[in-house]
Amino acid sequence: MIASASNWVDFSAVKRAVSLETVLGHYQVDLRRRGDQLQGCCPIHQGRRDDSFRAHLTRNVFHCFACQARGNVLDFVAAMERCSIREAALRLQQRFGVRAAEARNKRNRELVRKEEGKNVPLRFTLRGVEGNHPYLAERGIDPATAAEFGVGFYAGPGLMSGRVVIPIRNLRGELVAYAGRAVDGRAPKYKLPAGFRKSLELFNLQRAVAASGQAVIVVEGYFDCMRVHQAGFPWVVAPMGSCLSPAQESSLLLHFERIVLMLDGDAAGRAASRAIATRLSGRCSVELVGVPDGCQPDQLSPGAIRQLLAESGIAERKQPW
Repeated sequence: MIASASNWVDFSAVKRAVSLETVLGHYQVDLRRRGDQLQGCCPIHQGRRDDSFRAHLTRNVFHCFACQARGNVLDFVAAMERCSIREAALRLQQRFGVRAAEARNKRNRELVRKEEGKNVPLRFTLRGVEGNHPYLAERGIDPATAAEFGVGFYAGPGLMSGRVVIPIRNLRGELVAYAGRAVDGRAPKYKLPAGFRKSLELFNLQRAVAASGQAVIVVEGYFDCMRVHQAGFPWVVAPMGSCLSPAQESSLLLHFERIVLMLDGDAAGRAASRAIATRLSGRCSVELVGVPDGCQPDQLSPGAIRQLLAESGIAERKQPW
Protein backbone atom coordinates (compact mmCIF):
# COMPACT_ATOMS: atom_id res chain seq x y z
CA MET A 1 0.00 0.00 0.00
CA ILE A 2 1.28 3.51 -0.84
CA ALA A 3 0.16 6.96 0.22
CA SER A 4 -1.11 8.31 -3.10
CA ALA A 5 -4.91 8.53 -2.99
CA SER A 6 -5.26 7.30 -6.58
CA ASN A 7 -3.07 4.25 -5.97
CA TRP A 8 -3.99 3.46 -2.37
CA VAL A 9 -5.87 0.18 -2.02
CA ASP A 10 -7.42 -1.65 0.94
CA PHE A 11 -7.59 -5.35 0.00
CA SER A 12 -10.11 -6.21 2.70
CA ALA A 13 -12.39 -3.31 1.78
CA VAL A 14 -12.39 -4.32 -1.89
CA LYS A 15 -13.19 -7.95 -1.06
CA ARG A 16 -16.03 -6.88 1.20
CA ALA A 17 -17.45 -4.49 -1.39
CA VAL A 18 -17.21 -6.64 -4.53
CA SER A 19 -18.56 -10.19 -4.52
CA LEU A 20 -17.25 -13.01 -6.68
CA GLU A 21 -20.71 -13.36 -8.23
CA THR A 22 -20.59 -9.71 -9.31
CA VAL A 23 -17.18 -10.17 -10.90
CA LEU A 24 -18.26 -13.32 -12.72
CA GLY A 25 -21.16 -11.33 -14.14
CA HIS A 26 -18.77 -8.58 -15.22
CA TYR A 27 -16.77 -11.14 -17.25
CA GLN A 28 -20.04 -12.65 -18.57
CA VAL A 29 -19.09 -16.11 -17.32
CA ASP A 30 -21.95 -18.54 -17.99
CA LEU A 31 -22.31 -20.92 -15.04
CA ARG A 32 -25.04 -23.16 -13.64
CA ARG A 33 -26.36 -22.47 -10.15
CA ARG A 34 -26.54 -25.28 -7.62
CA GLY A 35 -27.54 -23.99 -4.21
CA ASP A 36 -24.90 -21.54 -3.07
CA GLN A 37 -22.50 -22.65 -5.82
CA LEU A 38 -21.98 -21.79 -9.47
CA GLN A 39 -20.52 -24.52 -11.66
CA GLY A 40 -19.32 -24.84 -15.24
CA CYS A 41 -16.41 -24.39 -17.63
CA CYS A 42 -13.36 -22.65 -16.21
CA PRO A 43 -13.04 -19.10 -17.62
CA ILE A 44 -9.38 -18.93 -16.61
CA HIS A 45 -7.94 -21.74 -18.70
CA GLN A 46 -11.05 -21.96 -20.91
CA GLY A 47 -11.35 -25.68 -20.46
CA ARG A 48 -14.15 -27.72 -21.97
CA ARG A 49 -15.00 -29.78 -18.89
CA ASP A 50 -18.48 -28.75 -17.81
CA ASP A 51 -17.84 -29.28 -14.11
CA SER A 52 -14.24 -28.16 -13.66
CA PHE A 53 -14.96 -24.72 -12.17
CA ARG A 54 -16.81 -24.07 -8.90
CA ALA A 55 -17.64 -20.72 -7.31
CA HIS A 56 -18.79 -20.84 -3.68
CA LEU A 57 -20.94 -17.75 -3.26
CA THR A 58 -21.31 -17.95 0.54
CA ARG A 59 -17.57 -18.29 1.07
CA ASN A 60 -16.78 -15.98 -1.87
CA VAL A 61 -14.05 -18.28 -3.20
CA PHE A 62 -13.51 -20.33 -6.36
CA HIS A 63 -11.67 -23.49 -7.38
CA CYS A 64 -10.94 -25.12 -10.74
CA PHE A 65 -10.28 -28.84 -10.45
CA ALA A 66 -8.64 -28.92 -13.87
CA CYS A 67 -6.10 -26.08 -13.79
CA GLN A 68 -6.00 -25.90 -9.95
CA ALA A 69 -6.63 -22.15 -9.90
CA ARG A 70 -8.27 -21.14 -6.63
CA GLY A 71 -8.73 -18.26 -4.23
CA ASN A 72 -10.89 -15.21 -3.62
CA VAL A 73 -12.19 -12.46 -5.87
CA LEU A 74 -8.74 -10.82 -6.10
CA ASP A 75 -7.11 -14.09 -7.14
CA PHE A 76 -9.78 -14.54 -9.82
CA VAL A 77 -9.27 -11.10 -11.36
CA ALA A 78 -5.49 -11.50 -11.20
CA ALA A 79 -5.76 -14.83 -13.05
CA MET A 80 -8.20 -13.51 -15.66
CA GLU A 81 -6.21 -10.37 -16.41
CA ARG A 82 -2.71 -11.77 -15.82
CA CYS A 83 -1.86 -9.12 -13.26
CA SER A 84 -0.72 -8.90 -9.64
CA ILE A 85 -3.07 -9.14 -6.66
CA ARG A 86 -2.51 -5.45 -5.96
CA GLU A 87 -3.31 -4.46 -9.53
CA ALA A 88 -6.43 -6.64 -9.41
CA ALA A 89 -7.59 -4.84 -6.27
CA LEU A 90 -6.97 -1.44 -7.85
CA ARG A 91 -8.96 -2.38 -10.96
CA LEU A 92 -11.90 -3.63 -8.88
CA GLN A 93 -11.73 -0.52 -6.74
CA GLN A 94 -11.99 1.69 -9.82
CA ARG A 95 -14.58 -0.37 -11.73
CA PHE A 96 -17.02 -0.79 -8.87
CA GLY A 97 -16.55 2.54 -7.14
CA VAL A 98 -14.98 1.32 -3.90
CA ARG A 99 -14.07 4.55 -2.12
CA ALA A 100 -10.33 4.41 -1.45
CA ALA A 101 -10.31 7.54 0.72
CA GLU A 102 -13.07 6.16 2.93
CA ALA A 103 -11.27 2.83 3.20
CA ARG A 104 -8.02 4.60 4.09
CA ASN A 105 -9.67 6.69 6.81
CA LYS A 106 -11.29 3.59 8.27
CA ARG A 107 -7.94 1.81 8.23
CA ASN A 108 -6.28 4.76 9.98
CA ARG A 109 -8.92 4.65 12.72
CA GLU A 110 -8.27 0.95 13.16
CA LEU A 111 -4.54 1.61 13.48
CA VAL A 112 -5.17 4.26 16.14
CA ARG A 113 -7.28 1.82 18.14
CA LYS A 114 -4.54 -0.79 17.83
CA GLU A 115 -1.93 1.63 19.14
CA GLU A 116 -4.01 2.23 22.25
CA GLY A 117 -3.20 -1.25 23.48
CA LYS A 118 0.20 -2.76 22.66
CA ASN A 119 3.09 -4.54 24.27
CA VAL A 120 5.98 -2.22 25.08
CA PRO A 121 9.37 -3.40 23.72
CA LEU A 122 11.78 -4.73 26.34
CA ARG A 123 14.79 -2.66 27.32
CA PHE A 124 17.01 -5.70 27.85
CA THR A 125 18.01 -9.00 26.28
CA LEU A 126 18.95 -12.14 28.17
CA ARG A 127 22.64 -13.01 28.04
CA GLY A 128 24.22 -16.45 27.96
CA VAL A 129 21.36 -18.26 26.20
CA GLU A 130 22.55 -21.78 25.32
CA GLY A 131 21.28 -22.66 21.84
CA ASN A 132 22.70 -26.19 21.72
CA HIS A 133 20.91 -27.46 24.82
CA PRO A 134 19.85 -31.17 24.66
CA TYR A 135 16.19 -30.24 25.15
CA LEU A 136 16.14 -28.42 21.82
CA ALA A 137 17.65 -31.43 20.08
CA GLU A 138 14.97 -33.62 21.67
CA ARG A 139 12.32 -31.32 20.20
CA GLY A 140 13.94 -31.55 16.76
CA ILE A 141 15.26 -27.98 16.67
CA ASP A 142 18.62 -27.82 14.90
CA PRO A 143 21.32 -25.31 15.91
CA ALA A 144 20.74 -23.09 12.88
CA THR A 145 17.04 -22.71 13.68
CA ALA A 146 17.79 -22.15 17.36
CA ALA A 147 20.22 -19.38 16.44
CA GLU A 148 17.80 -17.76 13.98
CA PHE A 149 14.96 -17.69 16.52
CA GLY A 150 17.27 -16.90 19.46
CA VAL A 151 15.97 -19.80 21.56
CA GLY A 152 18.04 -21.63 24.15
CA PHE A 153 18.49 -22.58 27.78
CA TYR A 154 18.92 -19.70 30.22
CA ALA A 155 20.73 -20.39 33.48
CA GLY A 156 21.00 -16.80 34.68
CA PRO A 157 18.94 -15.00 37.33
CA GLY A 158 15.36 -13.84 37.01
CA LEU A 159 11.91 -15.04 36.04
CA MET A 160 13.13 -17.33 33.25
CA SER A 161 15.99 -18.97 35.13
CA GLY A 162 16.36 -22.67 34.39
CA ARG A 163 14.06 -22.60 31.36
CA VAL A 164 14.40 -22.64 27.58
CA VAL A 165 13.65 -19.08 26.57
CA ILE A 166 11.82 -18.15 23.36
CA PRO A 167 12.00 -14.50 22.23
CA ILE A 168 8.67 -13.03 21.09
CA ARG A 169 8.90 -10.10 18.68
CA ASN A 170 6.32 -7.76 17.22
CA LEU A 171 5.84 -6.94 13.53
CA ARG A 172 8.72 -4.42 13.67
CA GLY A 173 11.03 -7.10 15.02
CA GLU A 174 11.15 -5.48 18.46
CA LEU A 175 11.55 -7.87 21.41
CA VAL A 176 8.38 -7.63 23.52
CA ALA A 177 8.66 -10.70 25.77
CA TYR A 178 10.31 -14.03 26.48
CA ALA A 179 8.35 -17.25 26.89
CA GLY A 180 10.03 -19.73 29.22
CA ARG A 181 9.58 -23.48 28.65
CA ALA A 182 10.24 -25.78 31.60
CA VAL A 183 12.64 -28.61 30.78
CA ASP A 184 12.31 -30.57 34.03
CA GLY A 185 8.56 -31.16 34.25
CA ARG A 186 7.86 -28.34 36.71
CA ALA A 187 4.78 -26.17 36.48
CA PRO A 188 3.86 -24.06 34.73
CA LYS A 189 5.00 -25.66 31.49
CA TYR A 190 5.24 -22.21 29.88
CA LYS A 191 5.85 -18.98 31.72
CA LEU A 192 5.18 -15.48 30.39
CA PRO A 193 6.00 -12.17 32.11
CA ALA A 194 3.25 -10.34 33.98
CA GLY A 195 1.62 -7.64 31.88
CA PHE A 196 2.49 -9.22 28.54
CA ARG A 197 -0.63 -9.43 26.36
CA LYS A 198 -0.21 -12.56 24.29
CA SER A 199 -3.42 -11.88 22.38
CA LEU A 200 -1.82 -8.84 20.69
CA GLU A 201 1.00 -10.76 19.04
CA LEU A 202 1.47 -13.52 16.47
CA PHE A 203 4.68 -15.45 17.06
CA ASN A 204 7.03 -15.18 14.04
CA LEU A 205 4.85 -12.60 12.24
CA GLN A 206 7.83 -10.44 11.34
CA ARG A 207 9.53 -13.32 9.48
CA ALA A 208 6.33 -14.45 7.78
CA VAL A 209 5.64 -10.95 6.45
CA ALA A 210 9.27 -10.53 5.37
CA ALA A 211 8.99 -13.78 3.40
CA SER A 212 6.41 -11.86 1.31
CA GLY A 213 3.74 -13.56 -0.77
CA GLN A 214 0.03 -13.64 0.00
CA ALA A 215 -0.17 -16.82 2.09
CA VAL A 216 0.56 -17.81 5.68
CA ILE A 217 0.51 -21.09 7.59
CA VAL A 218 -1.02 -20.91 11.08
CA VAL A 219 0.04 -23.41 13.77
CA GLU A 220 -0.61 -23.35 17.50
CA GLY A 221 2.70 -23.18 19.36
CA TYR A 222 6.28 -21.98 19.34
CA PHE A 223 7.85 -25.34 18.55
CA ASP A 224 5.24 -26.09 15.87
CA CYS A 225 6.21 -22.81 14.25
CA MET A 226 9.94 -23.47 14.42
CA ARG A 227 9.61 -27.00 13.03
CA VAL A 228 7.45 -25.88 10.08
CA HIS A 229 9.90 -23.02 9.42
CA GLN A 230 12.77 -25.49 9.61
CA ALA A 231 11.02 -27.79 7.12
CA GLY A 232 11.21 -25.03 4.51
CA PHE A 233 8.19 -22.81 5.13
CA PRO A 234 9.21 -19.44 6.66
CA TRP A 235 5.72 -17.93 6.20
CA VAL A 236 4.36 -19.54 9.38
CA VAL A 237 2.93 -17.92 12.52
CA ALA A 238 1.49 -19.10 15.83
CA PRO A 239 -1.14 -17.41 18.03
CA MET A 240 0.55 -19.23 20.95
CA GLY A 241 -2.50 -21.39 21.56
CA SER A 242 -5.54 -22.70 19.71
CA CYS A 243 -7.55 -19.46 20.08
CA LEU A 244 -7.29 -16.58 17.63
CA SER A 245 -7.92 -13.18 19.22
CA PRO A 246 -9.53 -10.27 17.32
CA ALA A 247 -6.16 -8.50 17.18
CA GLN A 248 -4.44 -11.59 15.79
CA GLU A 249 -7.24 -12.07 13.29
CA SER A 250 -6.84 -8.46 12.12
CA SER A 251 -3.09 -8.98 11.64
CA LEU A 252 -3.68 -12.03 9.48
CA LEU A 253 -6.27 -10.28 7.31
CA LEU A 254 -4.09 -7.19 6.95
CA HIS A 255 -0.98 -8.99 5.74
CA PHE A 256 -2.19 -12.14 3.99
CA GLU A 257 -4.73 -13.11 1.35
CA ARG A 258 -4.70 -16.88 1.98
CA ILE A 259 -4.58 -18.60 5.36
CA VAL A 260 -3.63 -22.25 5.80
CA LEU A 261 -4.69 -23.65 9.18
CA MET A 262 -2.41 -26.44 10.42
CA LEU A 263 -3.52 -26.78 14.03
CA ASP A 264 -3.04 -29.83 16.26
CA GLY A 265 -4.67 -33.10 15.33
CA ASP A 266 -6.70 -33.36 18.54
CA ALA A 267 -10.29 -32.47 19.40
CA ALA A 268 -9.37 -28.96 20.55
CA GLY A 269 -7.27 -28.26 17.45
CA ARG A 270 -9.91 -29.49 15.04
CA ALA A 271 -12.65 -27.52 16.80
CA ALA A 272 -10.48 -24.40 16.72
CA SER A 273 -9.76 -24.91 13.01
CA ARG A 274 -13.46 -25.07 12.23
CA ALA A 275 -14.23 -22.02 14.36
CA ILE A 276 -11.43 -19.93 12.84
CA ALA A 277 -12.31 -21.00 9.29
CA THR A 278 -15.92 -19.96 9.90
CA ARG A 279 -14.85 -16.54 11.22
CA LEU A 280 -12.55 -15.88 8.27
CA SER A 281 -14.81 -17.33 5.58
CA GLY A 282 -15.68 -14.74 2.96
CA ARG A 283 -12.93 -12.39 4.14
CA CYS A 284 -9.99 -14.36 2.78
CA SER A 285 -9.19 -17.75 1.32
CA VAL A 286 -8.96 -20.39 4.08
CA GLU A 287 -7.60 -23.90 3.81
CA LEU A 288 -7.36 -26.65 6.44
CA VAL A 289 -4.44 -29.07 6.59
CA GLY A 290 -5.32 -32.28 8.40
CA VAL A 291 -2.59 -33.08 10.92
CA PRO A 292 -2.79 -36.82 11.82
CA ASP A 293 -4.93 -37.74 14.82
CA GLY A 294 -3.20 -37.20 18.13
CA CYS A 295 -0.23 -35.39 16.55
CA GLN A 296 1.11 -31.85 16.58
CA PRO A 297 3.13 -30.31 13.74
CA ASP A 298 6.28 -30.29 15.89
CA GLN A 299 5.99 -34.08 16.29
CA LEU A 300 6.11 -34.66 12.53
CA SER A 301 9.27 -35.22 10.52
CA PRO A 302 10.29 -32.54 8.00
CA GLY A 303 9.28 -34.93 5.24
CA ALA A 304 5.84 -35.47 6.75
CA ILE A 305 5.33 -31.71 7.11
CA ARG A 306 6.34 -31.15 3.50
CA GLN A 307 4.05 -33.95 2.33
CA LEU A 308 1.02 -32.57 4.18
CA LEU A 309 1.59 -29.10 2.77
CA ALA A 310 2.41 -30.38 -0.71
CA GLU A 311 -1.01 -32.06 -0.76
CA SER A 312 -2.45 -28.57 -0.30
CA GLY A 313 -0.40 -27.20 -3.18
CA ILE A 314 2.18 -25.44 -0.99
CA ALA A 315 5.81 -25.56 -2.09
CA GLU A 316 8.92 -25.04 0.01
CA ARG A 317 10.72 -21.69 0.27
CA LYS A 318 8.56 -19.90 -2.24
CA GLN A 319 4.82 -19.41 -2.33
CA PRO A 320 3.03 -20.50 -5.52
CA TRP A 321 0.21 -18.02 -4.90
